[in-house]
Amino acid sequence: MYAAVTGTGKNKSVYIIQSYRKENGRTSSRVYRKLGRLDALLEEYHGDKDKMMAWANAEAAKETQACRTQSGKIALFLSQSACIPKEEQRSFNVGYLFLQHLCTELRLDAICRKIKRRHQYNYNLSAILADLIFARILSPASKRSSYEFCKTLLEPPRYTLQNLYRALSVIAEESDFIQEELYRNSNFIHPRNRTVLYYDCTNYYFEIEEAEGMKQYGKSKEHRPNPIITMGLFMDADGIPLSFDMYPGNQNEQTTLKPLETKIIRDFGCSRFIYCSDAGLGSKANRRFNSLNGRQYVITHSLKKMKQEDRDVALDSRHFRAPGSRNFINISTLDESDKQVFNTIFYKEIPMGEDETLIVTYSPKYKAYQRTIRQAQIQRAQKLIDSPGKKTRRNNPNDPARFIEKTAVCPTGEIAKKYVYSLDEKRIQEESKYDGFYAVITNIIGNPEEILKINRRRWEIEENFRIMKSEFEARPVFVRREDRIKAHFLTCYMSLLVYRLLEKKLNEKYTCNQILKTLSCMTITRLSKTNGYVPAYKRTALTDELHELFGFRTDYEFMTQAAMRATIKNSKK
Repeated sequence: MYAAVTGTGKNKSVYIIQSYRKENGRTSSRVYRKLGRLDALLEEYHGDKDKMMAWANAEAAKETQACRTQSGKIALFLSQSACIPKEEQRSFNVGYLFLQHLCTELRLDAICRKIKRRHQYNYNLSAILADLIFARILSPASKRSSYEFCKTLLEPPRYTLQNLYRALSVIAEESDFIQEELYRNSNFIHPRNRTVLYYDCTNYYFEIEEAEGMKQYGKSKEHRPNPIITMGLFMDADGIPLSFDMYPGNQNEQTTLKPLETKIIRDFGCSRFIYCSDAGLGSKANRRFNSLNGRQYVITHSLKKMKQEDRDVALDSRHFRAPGSRNFINISTLDESDKQVFNTIFYKEIPMGEDETLIVTYSPKYKAYQRTIRQAQIQRAQKLIDSPGKKTRRNNPNDPARFIEKTAVCPTGEIAKKYVYSLDEKRIQEESKYDGFYAVITNIIGNPEEILKINRRRWEIEENFRIMKSEFEARPVFVRREDRIKAHFLTCYMSLLVYRLLEKKLNEKYTCNQILKTLSCMTITRLSKTNGYVPAYKRTALTDELHELFGFRTDYEFMTQAAMRATIKNSKK
């Protein structure tokens, strides 16, 4: 830097001038700091211009030395009159870098290299698959919208939208291979717990009118009048997805288990485990299949669907035990106002033949919860009775209209029947008999408390479906071809796997909403092509933990382009 006098006539000033290099490599200069008006400075130095310039050059030398010695500090020069270039992307998401690190640890590149040996294509399948995962987690939408979102990443796509759609066919064809490889590689990130495997099914609707292919009319879990496709999902004992498959919407869910479980036993090396599911997937055939080769099962059991004599034994208030006690108690004599009793789960074991045991539990807390829910439904039923119009009942076990009794009356002198609606007290009384009761059936000979503990973790597979449907917006499905539909759900499954592994790295300290919102809001702003980047997000305990876990940072006040390139490189190690 150096001092110089610029201006004309009496309008002259003294400046510190800084030399710099332009984008084209040529050198130029710009004003770094104004020292003052020339006439005012000369008056201060009694008209001695040489003395005044010596002082100005000394100030320039100080600024030069400060720029050289102040570690990490830089000076930026931005214009108040120049507009930013048209169509230039200035804001970039960096939250994807943590997901990219996990994809690298899952060896996605190696998986795609193996796939390329069996197919002929000239695009980067690994980049497409990774981008689909990033978009599904950070900004779920259609494939076209996902492609547009990926343009806002620090590393925008180098493939076309047509490449993306073509890749979906390859992804669908290699679905089983990808799942098998991901399972093996995920053990390097978080050793998989295969002692218990949880299985459940859900379905996804399509906004079409006519059934075709796998999109068939079936029993929708959302009670929608649309064709659906069924997804079967296995989860390990830590809540991490293991494998999935798709089935026609009109296929009985119970028949989906054996093919997928056989594939897991054959390809994943899982031979001995405890199978856990709900009553809808616990048919005799499925229980028999999971009694072979050392496998065991824990399955919820519907008390309402049992034979009358068996149900009477299950609901009998006698022969229950408290956890850790071998003494029998009668639950009808419990003081449920006592806090300890209220929070205790009592149980009893009932032999069911064929090496099966029914474990019935009773919880005063669960009983109070069920009664509260039913009372609200009864109030809604009464409102339906009091309001005009039809009291139709939907095919939903929680529909309050099930408590409405319809009675036909024929007033004297009238031919047409009329109907009177009232609360069905008999139905209410019947349902109240099951309050607080819950049952599982198992072939395990062991501690009932441990068996019940296994069953209690079934909520995690329900949460997996909720995350896919809600946060990842797996529905509605915007693709129509069956191969692309399967590829869509595979990317949803892979996104869930990556998210769950991230959750485990964070020791499950944060909610799903906190993690996803933080990652999607982690953006940086590029000041210019020659300067660098500044963070445009809030630094929090979660962002600090992410940076510490993954070994790179994006929250410095300023990052040069070289530093950002190094960060990207670190996210791929």
